[in-house]
Amino acid sequence: MAGSTFGTLFRVTTAGESHGPGNVCIVDGCPSGLELSVDDLLPDLARRRPGQSRIVSPRKEDDTPEILSGVFEGRTTGTPIAILIRNQDQRSRDYGDIKDKYRPGHADFTFDAKFGFRDYRGGGRSSARETTARVAAAAIAKKLLHATHGIEIVGYVDQVGELRYTTEHPEQVTLDQVESNPVRCPDPAMAEQMESLIKQVRKEQNSVGGAATLVARHVPAGWGEPVFDKLRADLGKAMFSLPAVMGVEFGQGFGVATARGTGHSDTFVPAADQAPPITTATNRHGGMLGGISSGLPIVLRCAVKPTSSIPQDRPTVDKHGKPTTIATRGRHDPCLLPRFVPMGEAMMALVLADHMLRQRAQSAL
Repeated sequence: MAGSTFGTLFRVTTAGESHGPGNVCIVDGCPSGLELSVDDLLPDLARRRPGQSRIVSPRKEDDTPEILSGVFEGRTTGTPIAILIRNQDQRSRDYGDIKDKYRPGHADFTFDAKFGFRDYRGGGRSSARETTARVAAAAIAKKLLHATHGIEIVGYVDQVGELRYTTEHPEQVTLDQVESNPVRCPDPAMAEQMESLIKQVRKEQNSVGGAATLVARHVPAGWGEPVFDKLRADLGKAMFSLPAVMGVEFGQGFGVATARGTGHSDTFVPAADQAPPITTATNRHGGMLGGISSGLPIVLRCAVKPTSSIPQDRPTVDKHGKPTTIATRGRHDPCLLPRFVPMGEAMMALVLADHMLRQRAQSAL
């Protein structure tokens, strides 16, 4: 299957299905000498795993990773790092009665159209279960970025349905604020409302969408390429590679559609405490200009659709085009946003680690 490798110098290849024995990632290009152990992978895998609260899928997975290669005596060797995360709580019987039916909003039909055959158990390769491998790989990227440049990546839920949390300073949101509640919204009062809405939607046997903001702090100026491999373009591709992402915006985002040039372009000002000693008074550009990082926080926002798997009976067709009905009886998130946050952080980390190595390879400085 093509398209299972991501990155240029920091390359990640994943394999696995929702109801197979497990998911695997191979990380190639990580420099040698980075301290690394299973303990470094556990926190973000725990944030991503199902069963962590009453507002996510109740599927029970320990998501304990096994490092199979690339680490010796607690340090990376510079060779490929292989990681295995075993599946433990598959309930394939939940999908037996829909193997010949197409679930609305899912990739069932398009997989059959492409391959002529598909793993119908929980979506197979198209399931978000695949992201366990990405999150494990990105834990390495995060550690590398922090060790070399002090880069921190924090994501948070800013919208569930019609409920919206806004702040003029997304770069000031902390991980502790995000992890203080199961919704992962940094505002406790708004998080409580969001949680109530998610529980209400679950009672109605429905689902709800929303959005999440992702911020990377301390990214140096100069990362990214000016044409096809713009940092913004690679981040966009990374986010759209995640299941359920329907829109991505950077900085002021779609607000530029009604803006004037004088109200959008950020004014350059001196910055004596950094090198080069230049910054901008505002960050409407989201930390990237001309596809290259500006030294300001990188800020992006993802719109995530409602979970397509809901237990209500809905009209559909089978693989022969015959009208029928379908209800997805498996275990699913009524809202994807709380578990999307570590997935989004992961893809941001993989892009930044790749561009860090690319900049290091071509810079004379």
